[in-house]
Amino acid sequence: MGKYQWCLFFVAGFGWFSDNLWPSTPGLIYTSVTREFNVLGEWMLLGQALGLLVGAVFWGVGCDVWGRRWSFNLTLLITGVFALAAGASPNYYTLCVCVALWSIGVGGNLPVDSAVFLEYVPPSHQYLLTMLSIWWAIGQLTGALVAWPLITNFSCPTTSATCPASLNKGWRYYLFTMGGVMMVMWILRFFVFNLRESPKFLMSRGRDEEAVAVVHRVAAFNGKTSNLTIEHLKEAERLFGSAQGEAAMATSVRATAWRKIRTLDLSHVKPLFATRKLTYSTCLLIILWALIGLAFPLYNAFVTYYLETRGSAVGQISVYTTYRNEVILSVIGVPGALMAGCLVELPILGRRGTLSIFTALTGVFILASTTARTSNSYLAWNCGYSYTSNVMYGVLYALSPEIFPTRTRGTGNAIVATANRVFGLMAPIIAMETSITTSIPIWVAGGIFVAAGLIALLLPFEPRGKASL
Repeated sequence: MGKYQWCLFFVAGFGWFSDNLWPSTPGLIYTSVTREFNVLGEWMLLGQALGLLVGAVFWGVGCDVWGRRWSFNLTLLITGVFALAAGASPNYYTLCVCVALWSIGVGGNLPVDSAVFLEYVPPSHQYLLTMLSIWWAIGQLTGALVAWPLITNFSCPTTSATCPASLNKGWRYYLFTMGGVMMVMWILRFFVFNLRESPKFLMSRGRDEEAVAVVHRVAAFNGKTSNLTIEHLKEAERLFGSAQGEAAMATSVRATAWRKIRTLDLSHVKPLFATRKLTYSTCLLIILWALIGLAFPLYNAFVTYYLETRGSAVGQISVYTTYRNEVILSVIGVPGALMAGCLVELPILGRRGTLSIFTALTGVFILASTTARTSNSYLAWNCGYSYTSNVMYGVLYALSPEIFPTRTRGTGNAIVATANRVFGLMAPIIAMETSITTSIPIWVAGGIFVAAGLIALLLPFEPRGKASL
């Protein structure tokens, strides 16, 4: 583990940062946007969900076709460009399109960035993948900190019957600011760090000489030397390759894309269901990811609006208080992300127990928040939610790859990620069929989290202290 890998930990964290910041953004600007355009905000949320789904599929395939490096850089660029464009939206329809397009960039962050990071770090430091979730919490905190002064000071008065754009620029300033942050992150990735193409990807395309050159450049960056030569790779090919194996594969972009499509056939899915126990485990993981994929956006998209209406119910209608509370909730989430890595190593809990307890507690805190009769009590319940949800996600992102068998781990991850995004599409649809002026979306989200926590306890495998299958 050298300087190059630690720099990669930093710039790869931008993907986790983006993955929480931008899905939270529609919730932060929801009230301001709906008041200005006098529209249903759920269409903006639906555009986001569609973009995230397309991004997860497109970049997941793309990084295996044209390489990790371009996908690693383009996701942040696309997010930043369309976030800036969204800030200048002349109407609601343009805003929805921009939200969908920036979400295409966001959707590729975790699939691409996690692959890049794991292909560069030594096995002894793969635990850092879990620690990257700290960036996820920082993304939420940054969004709340920026939204607090901008939307508080540059939004229409809550007592105003109309909301002209000239008096409601806070949400636009927010998008300009965070879009600018993403552009700075892209510059740091592309021009300052300058990621080298993954040696594993280069070897899969038959570009062994380039792979060896990258290894030597990374070693030099770390102040080390490497004795790897092309002859070593050819010797490994002679010992472990075959005429019908990897060495005989066509390496054109078209051939690579076709092989990627073929990996989706049943021959690569069947091993996930090879035994009764594996079938049980795979099905439970799909259900878990799907339920959490529905509950999180359903709650997260409407929590800002609900905070404001709940404050109104107890006599506090200040937009300032609403966004101050958002900042507090985000701060509480940071230690949760860090604690996830510690809790999963406790023998009494492990991965399965930690995931089950903290997923269920996430739902319990959400449901309990609906009983609050004061602003402070509501904030207290949601501080609990913020902490437990960050622990939950930290464990979930690490648990799934550990449970899937190595040979089909990529396919398994693709299946659960697709389930997560598809069910995420249902969140705005459910909201359209209910009244967001009530606590119904909150009750639905809380109930789903509790159910998911109980299901997690049924997982048949506990990876703690064991090598991956």
